[in-house]
Amino acid sequence: MMTDPIADMLVRIRNAAAVRKPEVFLPYSKLKAEIAVILVHSGYLAGAEKTTDALPQLKIELKYRGTRSAIQGLRRVSKPGRRVYASKDELPIVLNNLGMAIISTSRGLMTNKEARRVGMGGEVICEVY
Repeated sequence: MMTDPIADMLVRIRNAAAVRKPEVFLPYSKLKAEIAVILVHSGYLAGAEKTTDALPQLKIELKYRGTRSAIQGLRRVSKPGRRVYASKDELPIVLNNLGMAIISTSRGLMTNKEARRVGMGGEVICEVY
């Protein structure tokens, strides 16, 4: 049994990007799918979709700029043993606003820029740059 499926997702993406794989498959969950959709809309991934097999999987297509991956760094911030919360005034600024953080709010997952614009805080899931 896996204790932190989001960290597993981020590690799989990081490892696949390091060896320049075109895609990676993960066990499907709604939270992972929402994180992948945010990464696609932000330009870090090329695509994400749910496969229709007996066991549903999340297929993530990685994005590259030349020979370099669009994702230079992924970091899990809030872990099962230590949850990290930020109020609307304490939302993280990642790489001087060149990167982004994914925040879990009462209105769902959103980037730190969207949460700042809406005026909401929440749990800081991860940072991407």
